[in-house]
Amino acid sequence: MAELISFYPIFLIVMTVIAVVVFISLFFVDAGYGMFKTKKWGPSIPNRLGWVLMESPVFILMIVLFALSDRTSNIACLAMLIIFELHYFQRSFIFPMLIRGKSSMPLSIITMGVVFNLLNALMQGGWLFYVSPLERYTVDWLTTPQFIVGTVIYLAGMAINIHSDHVIRTLRKPGDTKHYFPTRGMYRYVTSGNYFGECIEWLGFACLTWSWAGLVFFIWTFANLAPRARRIHKKYQEEFPEEFAKTKPKAIIPFIF
Repeated sequence: MAELISFYPIFLIVMTVIAVVVFISLFFVDAGYGMFKTKKWGPSIPNRLGWVLMESPVFILMIVLFALSDRTSNIACLAMLIIFELHYFQRSFIFPMLIRGKSSMPLSIITMGVVFNLLNALMQGGWLFYVSPLERYTVDWLTTPQFIVGTVIYLAGMAINIHSDHVIRTLRKPGDTKHYFPTRGMYRYVTSGNYFGECIEWLGFACLTWSWAGLVFFIWTFANLAPRARRIHKKYQEEFPEEFAKTKPKAIIPFIF
């Protein structure tokens, strides 16, 4: 345990540095899934299966890390585990089943997603269940301003994320393959409402855990999604100039960016 505690800060620093590298790189390379999927990313599998394979490992590993720790009776740790798992249960087992069409996802993207998700499980689970001081997360933590405000922010972000996915999913009627400009919900303000919601989720999680681990995850989320949101923003502007001019949405942060 002492070795884990001594290594953990280095782990967080390395993850932060990689996030910065990823952030810069994604301004020059489009991650090959969704509307930017190309053959150069290699063989693909059905989107539904891809999402399950990519997102479920973190859901499973977090449970394993909790079960193997000596904090299974810690109510605060259990509460934060449940909050974390809410997102990944929805993302692993509900979201994929709602996907329409016969789109696919490159195995290379899935593999990178799995690697990050496993590292993130070690980052979040490592802090919550092994590295954090025993006296940090007592049952009293659940009544602190950080936890209460963070949980509200997290749930608000999750609601925005799920609703935004619904808006995108229902733009087309069955059999339709056209592209449409979303204008409902958060899309009145940003062209990537789903990404905005996800960033808000993990900002809330960073707050409710009040931890460097949570903050690094938020940085990773923004680093991964902000460049892609900017690219989507430009694509919408090119494809729908009239609609775009009416609402003048930002890319991912309302009224700012």
